Amino acid sequence: MRLFRPLSVVLLLSGCGSGQAENDQPRHQTIDKEWSVSTHYDGKRFYNTSGADKDAGDISKFLWQNLWKKEEWPKSIENPPSDPIVDRVTKGIRATYVNHATVLVQVAGLNILTDPVWSKRVSPVTFAGPKRVRDPGIPIEALPEIDLILVSHNHYDHLDTASLKKLRQQQEKEPVIVSGLGNAKLLRKQGYKNALELDWGEHTRVGVATVHFVECQHRSGRGAFDQMKTLWGSFVVETPEGAIYFAGDTGYSPHFKAQGEQYGPFALSLLPIGAYEPRWFMKDIHLNPEEAVQAHLDLNSQQSLGIHFGVFQLTWEAIDSPTTDLEAAIDAQGLPTGTFWVLEPGESQWRSYATQTQTFRHTTPTSSSPPQP
Repeated sequence: MRLFRPLSVVLLLSGCGSGQAENDQPRHQTIDKEWSVSTHYDGKRFYNTSGADKDAGDISKFLWQNLWKKEEWPKSIENPPSDPIVDRVTKGIRATYVNHATVLVQVAGLNILTDPVWSKRVSPVTFAGPKRVRDPGIPIEALPEIDLILVSHNHYDHLDTASLKKLRQQQEKEPVIVSGLGNAKLLRKQGYKNALELDWGEHTRVGVATVHFVECQHRSGRGAFDQMKTLWGSFVVETPEGAIYFAGDTGYSPHFKAQGEQYGPFALSLLPIGAYEPRWFMKDIHLNPEEAVQAHLDLNSQQSLGIHFGVFQLTWEAIDSPTTDLEAAIDAQGLPTGTFWVLEPGESQWRSYATQTQTFRHTTPTSSSPPQP
């Protein structure tokens, strides 16, 4: 069992979790063209602009060292009481941290859900693989009607088919679901007949919002034979209340600076702060807290929210390292302590267009719009 645990981590991070690919090179669904025209597709696989990747030797080294270098995590942590959920928000931006990279963003009358994960394990099998130590902060049944789902890539801790299927079944109206090239086929199997897939630099309109799919530095794969066959990415959501950035999963690269210049400033950025040790293995694909703070600066983000930590043990660092390292990184940059929200599962924060914020721990009104501070 001790040997199987690190193997499951690598299956998750490298996407080699099963013997068969779930996607078989479907065509682009949003415009009539072949993937081969993409500047980051070589006819067989997608690739990062930086060329960052890991080979079999790197994975073997990580597996071996994982046996004794991985910090112990608690078996389980109880969540505090969750904040009340409102149906809609029409003024400002309300962000509720559910768990991992799952955030409920309510803005301009839209309910947006990022990388929905409610399963007990993020793995191709239900009996092994990374298991959650904290429950989702909101039961999936307690969600308001969702209008837009953003799926950053197809790794199991970000594209959770069981959760997506449940979301579709419990809601009469089909949400708009957007992901990168090659993912629509799998999403349709979960009940999303109108699933959209975008290339980097493409966008679509959803109500009053414009959703851009943009470059990040990561990888994809759900099986041994579909590595890098679908496209990973981040999202920019332009709204009347300001631009929102959802990084998904990414390493640090010049793309943050470029996107800050093109789309910024951002009223709110959702940036990963966990799953970053050891750096020699994770640096290409996962931010550490210091890099997350730099990404915050590069994006010209007025407010950021830490995600991707403290729920599933994917890498070596201790469970509290992301938050303590983030505090140190914020101090080192001389930024205000409130620059980066770190929320408990189920906790909400609200940001007004005028950049003011308000905490809603156990005091959130049930009206559709939070009061002005």
